[in-house]
Amino acid sequence: MGDTITPDELESMLKRKTPLKLIDVRRTSDRAGDPVGIPGAEWKDPEKVKEWGKDLGSSEVVVYCVRGGSVSRTVQEKLRENDVNVRFIEGGLEAWKKFAKPVKNP
Repeated sequence: MGDTITPDELESMLKRKTPLKLIDVRRTSDRAGDPVGIPGAEWKDPEKVKEWGKDLGSSEVVVYCVRGGSVSRTVQEKLRENDVNVRFIEGGLEAWKKFAKPVKNP
């Protein structure tokens, strides 16, 4: 399995109700500036990934930040230290919105 997932791939998985945990790992300030997110996602503080990352179990995990860059990669690295099967959205939330995928308000 690769490091990333495209918005279209994720949307297909969500429509098929594929078991996965979708986690919004945007920084607190980024999330405050744009509180919309992907339906079904749970926000987790990326600064505390070592605390919450060990409780994810064996489900597939998909994380996203604003643009699918350093925050997503850092969270992915930390989760993989706990043997979590994790990918992040290519282009992050911005790519999700660019391709007119559904969003939710907080």
